[in-house]
Amino acid sequence: IVIGDLYLSALAVPDDQPLGDRELLLQVAAIRAKLLDAATFVAIRYGFVVASADDALAKCAAHLARWKHLLIEHREHVEMTLKTAAIAPQARPDRHDFTSGADYLRALHAVTQASNADLHLRAAADRLLVPLSVKHRWLHRDEKSVELVALIERSRLDDARAAGESLRAQCPDVPFLLSGPWPLEVFADADHE
Repeated sequence: IVIGDLYLSALAVPDDQPLGDRELLLQVAAIRAKLLDAATFVAIRYGFVVASADDALAKCAAHLARWKHLLIEHREHVEMTLKTAAIAPQARPDRHDFTSGADYLRALHAVTQASNADLHLRAAADRLLVPLSVKHRWLHRDEKSVELVALIERSRLDDARAAGESLRAQCPDVPFLLSGPWPLEVFADADHE
């Protein structure tokens, strides 16, 4: 769908098709993989449904300038992620222990931020993967896992995979998943640029 001077990747879905249908989600994942082979794109997390090009433009108009800037700046970049379990996962707070939703969310945030990756794995990842990246971030996704997200030039993907193999050899007892390439998602967030 053409919106301004950008394009949205779209898939026609019948009105009676459940949006959470497994086959539909697999089809979307396959389309994303093909797109990523051809070009860098900004992932609109979880996508959205539109009825027309005008509807798409209305939903995206506020983001077009930022997306265009990101696509130009990161034309040859993709994201790679290294996910690992937290070394000392914290217990998730029980929402019934709080009188306000805000207090519960603050406690949940504190527990999430307290999680950390195995220090040997983190140091090795900082030594092996981070130098390959244009930008990187360690993120606390929840109270049980930590993730390194690295923005890497497409031409360095084989180097990143080799770094993952070295990481596995150096940290054989620490489970992790190195995956990608992924579209711009974490680095599409202007608040962190």
